[in-house]
This record gives sequence, C-alpha cells and structure tokens, in this order.
Amino acid sequence: MTQFLGTHFGKLDRKGRISVPAPFRSALQRFGSDILILRPSHRLPCIEVHPESEFQRLTSGLQQLDAFSDQQDDLATALFTEAHALQPDGEGRLVLPEPLVAHAGLTDAVACLGLGSLFQIWEPEAAKRRIAEARMRVRERGMTLPAPPPSAPLAPATPAANSPLTPTPRDVP
Repeated sequence: MTQFLGTHFGKLDRKGRISVPAPFRSALQRFGSDILILRPSHRLPCIEVHPESEFQRLTSGLQQLDAFSDQQDDLATALFTEAHALQPDGEGRLVLPEPLVAHAGLTDAVACLGLGSLFQIWEPEAAKRRIAEARMRVRERGMTLPAPPPSAPLAPATPAANSPLTPTPRDVP
C-alpha cells in the first residue's frame, strides 16, 4: 500500500534532524522518489511532508487558474515560497529548516502523523490534541466516506489439493 499510516514519535536532535519513521520510508519508496517537499501548513501549526510526485499532483491545479490572477498568485505564494525539497540521508534522517521548526513549535521531540498521501510533523502534545479534535468533529458531524464503487465479484476460492475441503475419490459417492 502506498500510504503514510499511523502516528510515530521521535526526537529532534541538536542539529535539527529527525528520523523519518521506517514505515514512512517504505511508503516513500513506493511513491517512486525519495525527494520530500516540506512546507508549513497554512491551516495548522505543523510541517506538511509530501512525496515530490504528490506535491506536483497537488499543485498541478494552479495551471487551471489565470496566471495573473490574485487567486493564482496567492496560492502559488502560499504553496511554494516556504517549501523545501529535501532528501533523507543514508540513515533516513532529514534536517528540518529552522523556519519550519519554529512554525511547528518543535523542541526536542516530534510526532509524525500519517495522512495517506502525505504526513505531518507536529510537536507531540499538539499532535495528540489535533487527533482528539479531529475524532470529535468527525463524530459530531457524522462524517463518513462515500461508498467505493463496486468491484468485480471475487472468484470462488479453489481448495488446495489434500485440504480437508477437497473431496477425494473415496469421499465422492
């Protein structure tokens, strides 16, 4: 599965490095690139981390806007001006740029929250509050996902030879 899943806690060292959680490194390989785009969330006090291909997909919608409109200019400014393209080192560590560390209020510990096609880096207590608030809003609003389209029916399983479900000649009348 090519998704970032789970919540992982780690350290921010004196050099401003974090270790990308191993499950996230595995997912990153499946995205086809080890380049990550880090940017401050414009809604929350955290760092958004996108695989390069996903960030390109996300920002491709800008091409549909008038190149000289305020909307295009504002969105491009918000998305690109504080973004950093980084590659984990051989041990899976990233050096977080100081402005991003300050935006997220990070000190010596971090929480990495998997959100499917991206992950976020939070101060751990703020991350716990965010998770609790999101759960509460989902419950209060009765949110759910639309049903996926029906898939092709599964083929009946064929019993393996010599399994208890496979009739043998002596079992058949």
